[in-house]
Amino acid sequence: MPQHRRPDDKRVLVIGLGRFGSSLALELVDRGWEVLGVDSNARLVQTFADALTHTVIADSTDEEALRQIGAPEFTRAVVAIGTHLEESILTTSLLVDMGVSTIWAKATSRRHGRILEQVGAHHVVQPEHDMGERVAHLLSGRMLDYVELEEGFSLGKTKAPKELIGKPLRETKVRQKYGITVVSVKRINSPFTYATEETVLQKGDVIVVAGRTDDVERFSEVI
Repeated sequence: MPQHRRPDDKRVLVIGLGRFGSSLALELVDRGWEVLGVDSNARLVQTFADALTHTVIADSTDEEALRQIGAPEFTRAVVAIGTHLEESILTTSLLVDMGVSTIWAKATSRRHGRILEQVGAHHVVQPEHDMGERVAHLLSGRMLDYVELEEGFSLGKTKAPKELIGKPLRETKVRQKYGITVVSVKRINSPFTYATEETVLQKGDVIVVAGRTDDVERFSEVI
């Protein structure tokens, strides 16, 4: 039976304590989550034994081993196995069969990702690919930061161009001209705030814009 998530259930099962899995697990612990870290490598388990809530040496492709560590009791799990595709796919499939309601899985390629989705992973991430794509966007343009929300739609952080400074955003017609929406603004030495049609940008402002990836990139080139 699928597990029902409780509002206060801040437990997560992280399988695979390599660079991605361990970084994720440590960050979750810092955020107040209870993390059970699992790996078949005794050295890795020992390395993170004091940093994570619980750690255990186990073969995640063994259904009985997963049941013994309480995998079916978790509503959230991360399969962070990257180097062994068969183990990654089989582990994900077993967690699906056990009714874990939210499964994140790391993929090393698009083909690997498609297979993980086919066996039932709810969220598939490609850390190396995603970071490479993000850095490429930052290197090739003037954006200060970039996040792709889904294929073809992104958020970009950039400096406010001269043509937008000194008048309300509604008068700039930025959406009609560039196809993007200014969603937030940051003044010098101030935090980000929501942007409205009445927001007047100032010299030195940093803005976050949303839109189709091509439009966001084109807008970031405006000086």
